Amino acid sequence: MKNLVREPQQLRSIEKKNKIIEAGYALFSEVGYYGTNTAEIAKRAGVSTGIVYGYFQDKRDILICVLEIYINKVFDPFLKLIDKLSSPVNYEEVIPKMIDQAIKTHKNNRKIHEALHSLASADEAVGAEFIELEDNITLQIGEKLQHLGEKIENPMEKIHLAMDMIQSFSHEYVFDKHDYIDYFVMREMVTKTIVGLFKN
Repeated sequence: MKNLVREPQQLRSIEKKNKIIEAGYALFSEVGYYGTNTAEIAKRAGVSTGIVYGYFQDKRDILICVLEIYINKVFDPFLKLIDKLSSPVNYEEVIPKMIDQAIKTHKNNRKIHEALHSLASADEAVGAEFIELEDNITLQIGEKLQHLGEKIENPMEKIHLAMDMIQSFSHEYVFDKHDYIDYFVMREMVTKTIVGLFKN
């Protein structure tokens, strides 16, 4: 995703820029993107509004940097799980770990997740970043399974479907919380369904 963010060279300038991004991250989490303005970000970061505009064209440029940080927070834990896979893959063990990691990621980043996802349909660049995240996770898992010699028919379709199910369950578990649903039972159902995809 291209933007016109100025990249500072001096340590002090880098620290100021990072403080602005951190302030944006915090405020977008607390009051949402549209509920935040550049002056508030500057105040939270402890800099002048002019300093903010020295690094960023506008609030949206800060949003893009915040989104990149968020995506790394989401992607890195899954990448570690993928890296640990060994042959033969024990799907009964791996799938619950992925489900638990997805739940943990959504819980730990709940507010910023809601703020960013609410922009995905309205902002083409934000939506594209989330699609790219899905693609990266799917492709990394596919490459790892192929490297391990796992023989799976239609692997990319199954991986993508599995990730959609994990994502959907995590949203349900963290955000929706229906009183009439036993989430332990649902988690077991999701696990068995996904395991069945890869063992058939």
